[in-house]
Amino acid sequence: MTAALPPHIEAASPHVMNTYGRLPIALSHGQGCRVWDVNGKSYLDALGGIAVNTVGHNHPKLVAALRDQIGKIIHSSNYYHVPLQETLAAKLVELSGLENVFFCSTGLEANEAALKLARKFGHDKGIEKPEIVVYEKAFHGRSIATLSATGNPKVQAGFGPLVEGFIRVPLNDMEALRTATVGNPNVVAVFFEAIQGEGGVNSMTIEYLQQARKLCDERDWLLMIDEVQCGMGRTGKWFAHQWADILPDVMPLAKGLGSGVPIGAVVAGPKAAHIFGPGNHGSTFGGNPLAMRAGVETIRIMEEEGLLANAVKVGEHLRAALTRELAGVTGFKEIRGRGLMLGLELAKPCGALVGRAAENGLLISVTADSVVRMVPSLIMTTAEADEVVAILCPLIKQLLQEGA
Repeated sequence: MTAALPPHIEAASPHVMNTYGRLPIALSHGQGCRVWDVNGKSYLDALGGIAVNTVGHNHPKLVAALRDQIGKIIHSSNYYHVPLQETLAAKLVELSGLENVFFCSTGLEANEAALKLARKFGHDKGIEKPEIVVYEKAFHGRSIATLSATGNPKVQAGFGPLVEGFIRVPLNDMEALRTATVGNPNVVAVFFEAIQGEGGVNSMTIEYLQQARKLCDERDWLLMIDEVQCGMGRTGKWFAHQWADILPDVMPLAKGLGSGVPIGAVVAGPKAAHIFGPGNHGSTFGGNPLAMRAGVETIRIMEEEGLLANAVKVGEHLRAALTRELAGVTGFKEIRGRGLMLGLELAKPCGALVGRAAENGLLISVTADSVVRMVPSLIMTTAEADEVVAILCPLIKQLLQEGA
């Protein structure tokens, strides 16, 4: 006698505030680069929790470490020293070449702290109304301050008045930066993502990164580089700006630092390391022992398993395969990004691809309306990259042919 199949479970959240455009999927568990929903359907995960699940799902070393930590202590107030904070901070200082770290719980909080650092840097110099240079298409978060720094009118709509004190310029245009700030004594910092994520996977060029560093040195400004999405090995360097061989003064981190455990950090160089004093900033959950253990073990696994080199190898393989498969296809524009942070731009809105890919067992996202974004776990193999191409490219071709 054949056992009856379990009833189909509808994915619904009627008591949860409706702030996300969700797919009708509820995930149950994962292994490596694969996840399963509550109805048993499997998916190849090319989204990685939006660049969060650095070492994949259910990594045995991470699971064992977190279980061990939960059995010791999960949370400790910052009234006391937290030894794992020093362990993780020392490692981040070593990897970055910077000086010290503030811990929080999210990328938004890390960026908010960076903005406060810049403002206090200005006030300490006697500037009453500090101004910060930010960029078109940028995304730094959804608090009122980070929303104001963000360069997306759609996500800003309905939340005015926005915070003042921001000067917006286009990407990779040094002349525009100079023109926008000429003769302005209130400028204190330049703030950008080394590779924009939500804005469409747009990279700052190596030349621009180097020129921005030089200009900030000349003008005594802070160079603040948001590495929340593109950092932690995603591009094949620990931090994406390292491809330009420069050091920022302030570097917000989050997402992949904890492999899924909420964590944020602001890493500061000598110019910014001692701006904050006791009482200037803080966080209840920031730096808790569980998050710190997640960060320490994530970096340990990345080093032991050579995940930076893997990001380069698999990223190049995936880019080449996508380029080869889509060459000459009308409506395919270009592939941007580096390592395992890739954006594939089409000539038309392609949000429908998210649902269609999921139906075919692949998780992706679409950002900036027409850019397919892939930020998988750094453990992805070339075989899994080939599987991404095999599922995604026919769907892209079909979409581009519709209405042609």
